Amino acid sequence: MSSSWGRRIRVSIFGQSHSAGIGAVVEGLPAGFPIDMERLAAFLARRAPGKSPLSTPRKEADAPEFLSGVANGRLCGAPLAFVIRNTNVRPGDYTEFIDVPRPGHADWTAAVKYGGFQDASGGGHFSGRLTAPLTAAGGICMQILESMGIFIGAHILSIGSERGRGFDPVNVSKADFDARIFSPLTVLDAAAGERMAAVIEAARSENDSIGGVVECAAVGLPAGVGEPMFDGLESAIAQVVFGIPAVKGVEFGAGFEAARMRGSEHNDLFVNSGGQVRTLSNNHGGSLGGISSGMPLIFRAAFKPTPSIGRVQKTLNVKTMTPTELTIKGRHDPCIVPRAVPVVEAACAVALCDALLPGDYAPLKF
Repeated sequence: MSSSWGRRIRVSIFGQSHSAGIGAVVEGLPAGFPIDMERLAAFLARRAPGKSPLSTPRKEADAPEFLSGVANGRLCGAPLAFVIRNTNVRPGDYTEFIDVPRPGHADWTAAVKYGGFQDASGGGHFSGRLTAPLTAAGGICMQILESMGIFIGAHILSIGSERGRGFDPVNVSKADFDARIFSPLTVLDAAAGERMAAVIEAARSENDSIGGVVECAAVGLPAGVGEPMFDGLESAIAQVVFGIPAVKGVEFGAGFEAARMRGSEHNDLFVNSGGQVRTLSNNHGGSLGGISSGMPLIFRAAFKPTPSIGRVQKTLNVKTMTPTELTIKGRHDPCIVPRAVPVVEAACAVALCDALLPGDYAPLKF
């Protein structure tokens, strides 16, 4: 099923943007692990709508209600199931899009795929609202990884053409994650955050939207994690990250820039660093042959502009097959990137947990 992912752990996401609730079932997590609920709530709050003047005004608590899998504050080995109630819904904002698909949305493809029976409200299960349960599942996975000495952090690298400082691909550490600035945007330097916020505000003032790039790193990952070919580390992470609506590209290390380099430039030379195998540079992004090298794992995800904009747009009435115009109302982010940062972290955590955990509820010591 397209809404489920994983082998050693299995994450299945359910719900629609304006249904009674959304949630997930996560199987394969280690029994006995204590979930820090306060940390999980704080992590989810970074993604939640209505927290910033730069985001949608829709307000949702995004508080997961655990139905199974937890006993006395610890994972108990049963499938972890939780629901996040939708409380601030307005399905009436979307009735016209059944016959008049919104440019840039999945309205038309969903109608073809599901014969017109899809839930069109807020994009149904194609909505970014479905990233809330992914973030909750990933937030728990991040806590598990941290107990293994593996830390994940992401930041906004660019909004439109405005670019900030990126991670040092060789020396990025948990200290860099702790030093991030979270207001008004999650960035590595305040000045860049202010410039990016101005770009978003300019797009919103013109009833438009803007895209951007999120850079994510995982540190403490030992060498040897992953599989060759189709189950490579990059493949696994990219598959989960591409499950985030609006992601249009993922690159690791030097990424597409590698296509403009020579081998003598791109090759990362191996050295002895205090008795450990390291590389002088990190163009490979921490993965060679689909297997972790022991260097920081670094990738970037490109997000398209939010397709729901306030400008008049041309489209087609697919019932009458005549051209028409529409103006999208409702509540939408002028830029999805600020709220996507923890979602990218969560996606990375889910993929790494799947690669690292033994599965079959094998007991670990915590």
